[in-house]
Amino acid sequence: MDWIWKSILLVLVGMLLLRIAGRKSISQMSVATTVIMISIGTTIVQPIANHELGKAIGSATVFIATLLVVEVLQLKFNFFERLMSGSSKIVVEDGKIIVPNLKKMRYTVDQLEMHLRQSGISSVEDLETATVEPNGQLGYVLKRHARPVTIGDLEVLLQGQNTKVEQDNSSDIFQEVRHGEHQQSVDPMLR
Repeated sequence: MDWIWKSILLVLVGMLLLRIAGRKSISQMSVATTVIMISIGTTIVQPIANHELGKAIGSATVFIATLLVVEVLQLKFNFFERLMSGSSKIVVEDGKIIVPNLKKMRYTVDQLEMHLRQSGISSVEDLETATVEPNGQLGYVLKRHARPVTIGDLEVLLQGQNTKVEQDNSSDIFQEVRHGEHQQSVDPMLR
């Protein structure tokens, strides 16, 4: 019956360590986080059979410490972030699919179309820009004609202004993906 309290202890320690590691859903987990979580799961199960409780807790703690160090390095160094997490890739620009970028990511047109449909987009031609993010999710900006009407659009119409309002691209987060660096200064603590 010794294995019962060891199992409970390992689950509680595992939950505490995962809490320290941070809350992320499976879709938000980086490669490093996924490897650590699988390693912790494997490590937690082993001591019940092998009677190595201390080593299991120590190993799980080392895994989490490694994950925290990796995340701090990703915050401090852009190249390390790109190395560990990857970077966003533009897959649609001005309504045209960029096939070479899909091939680099081993991403099929069918997978792209599936993500577009799930986002409620029925035509690639309606996209100004679309990216596949490091976590596999799709980011996109619709062309002006396909965007939903905003309160700002309605205010312009109600004020009787028929002038075309151009979007300021200085804060366009897709520019960062195009140029591979931040277009506006970023707080050094968040780099």
